[in-house]
Amino acid sequence: MKERKQEEGEYGLVFVHGAGLRSEVWEGVVKNLGLPYLLADLPRRNEPVEARGELTLEDYAASLREQIRAWPVPRVVLVAHSLGGVVALRAASGLEDRLAGFAAVGAAIPRDGGSFVSALPWPKRLILSVVLKKMGTRPPESMIRAGLCSDLAPEQASKVVKAFVPEAVRAYTDRCEAAVPSVPRLYMKLTKDKEFSSSLQDRMIRHLQPNRVAELATGHLPMLSDPDGLRRVLEHFLAEEVMPSGVLA
Repeated sequence: MKERKQEEGEYGLVFVHGAGLRSEVWEGVVKNLGLPYLLADLPRRNEPVEARGELTLEDYAASLREQIRAWPVPRVVLVAHSLGGVVALRAASGLEDRLAGFAAVGAAIPRDGGSFVSALPWPKRLILSVVLKKMGTRPPESMIRAGLCSDLAPEQASKVVKAFVPEAVRAYTDRCEAAVPSVPRLYMKLTKDKEFSSSLQDRMIRHLQPNRVAELATGHLPMLSDPDGLRRVLEHFLAEEVMPSGVLA
């Protein structure tokens, strides 16, 4: 967990990374951000894969809530990527007193409190269920490069592959049992994403019913391929939808 504090900072952003990643993936986005931020980590990043095997989705959400509750910024906006969307939805159900906004960055948003797997269309859902049972949650390197890293420079892709952290299966299969929060919402659609197709992201948008939809011409990891563009979209969302006039100035 990494954070930046500012004096009299009422609003802050909590960044929730996706499957296999670490909080450092957001560092290019927050480098010039004019607000407090918290780079949250999904649980047990630095432990052996066996230490994560029995974790549930609630364990993931509880870890996120714990990091947020230990952070003194009163009002938070969750910024969630990919699998982090399901984790953030579940965590948000216990943060109603502090939650000010929800931004989904190419994120999985299940319908009616469902699971990550349930958010996928039927053929992809069936394939992923089989893959999880037979291969676990670490895809082959070729799949990581072709999906997650489709528009990254070779050296960036190699770093993602080397640092990839397999998740607990139940992070994908447990129902989040949480409704979409009643706060300003953004969905950031990634138009060159090879991991989540355009039609799949449209499905997530229908589930989230956001106040605003923005597009970035990137693959699945815009925080690496276009961190400045991602930050600008977030700042616009905050200024127009979330915060009182002048707070971001």
